[in-house]
Amino acid sequence: MLDGMFSFVLLDTRDNSFIVARDAVGITSLYIGWGLDGSIWISSELKGLNDDCEHFQCFPPGHLYSSKNGGFRRWYNPIWFSEAIPSSPYDPLVLRRAFENAVIKRLMTDVPFGVLLSGGLDSSLVASITARHLAGTKAAKQWGSQLHSFCVGLEGSPDLKAAREVADYLGTVHHEFHFTVQDGIDAIEDVIYHIETYDVTTIRASTPMFLMSRKIKALGVKMVISGEGSDEIFGGYLYFHKAPNKEEFHRETCHKIKALHQYDCLRANKSTSAWGLEARVPFLDKDFINVAMAIDPQWKMIRPEEGRIEKWVLRKAFDDEDHPYLPKHILYRQKEQFSDGVGYSWIDGLKAHAAEHVCISISALLLQLPLLFH
Repeated sequence: MLDGMFSFVLLDTRDNSFIVARDAVGITSLYIGWGLDGSIWISSELKGLNDDCEHFQCFPPGHLYSSKNGGFRRWYNPIWFSEAIPSSPYDPLVLRRAFENAVIKRLMTDVPFGVLLSGGLDSSLVASITARHLAGTKAAKQWGSQLHSFCVGLEGSPDLKAAREVADYLGTVHHEFHFTVQDGIDAIEDVIYHIETYDVTTIRASTPMFLMSRKIKALGVKMVISGEGSDEIFGGYLYFHKAPNKEEFHRETCHKIKALHQYDCLRANKSTSAWGLEARVPFLDKDFINVAMAIDPQWKMIRPEEGRIEKWVLRKAFDDEDHPYLPKHILYRQKEQFSDGVGYSWIDGLKAHAAEHVCISISALLLQLPLLFH
């Protein structure tokens, strides 16, 4: 019955039994380890597990662990999880209302908050819905009726330009944070320490988010709403153009959602949590996922000849001529991966840095080989 993002251990002091559970998709991080002495260790970070753990693993999303039964049980088992091909017709208004409800649900808060705004479709829709709802609510009376939005990028990056335009359109109090390639490179060691992965794409996307989160928290903001999950649900990545049929398209979206806890959820949760900032992700609302994943995937297929670009069903749902949510060119802006949108030279700078230091390390090793074999 729980709805939201969570990881917890619940102890019954009557018999010292316990259960451990993690949210449906794995928005929050959780790990489990088993000690040599039979002890069980639970932590939201790998580094929190005891050194004596003989074995440890990522706690699977949508599962609970019972000390009485000594094993995992899946508690989250929606229809789409079996990857059976859905057949519900596409209804733009149903999809729109489901996402609006998902965003509004996450506005229950008594702390200063804002939205992460890259200027892309997903974050812009989140900002638009939030801005519309904010006026007249308790939060508006407490923190002001104007929404605060935040964007990060290299000087002159695509995201900064697009986000500024959306912020002006929505009337948000907009905050731009600039970083340099060297700033990012200097932060990588801390980023890896906090996000606990060596996945290249995750690291390069986490670094700007990590730098931005520090500045957001310094402003006194404690919660932000972000747009993770949309590309996985709607097949927003450009390689989905190559899907041969709707069956393969749907199965790939299922696989992507199931893996979110290893990549985008991990990035969003740990990059922000490193600075005590909470990130909420309405696209991964359980009710919204159920609505979106019930749509016949034929509607999600990318058909350029019919004017259907990636995530067309989501764009169409918010294409309101009478009361527009966003300017048309933003609503139909093509996907930019986060590490590209913050500035194309970020990836190039990382590659150059890695090439230089890896070559130096290899050269140093080669110089030592005669001594090693002496």
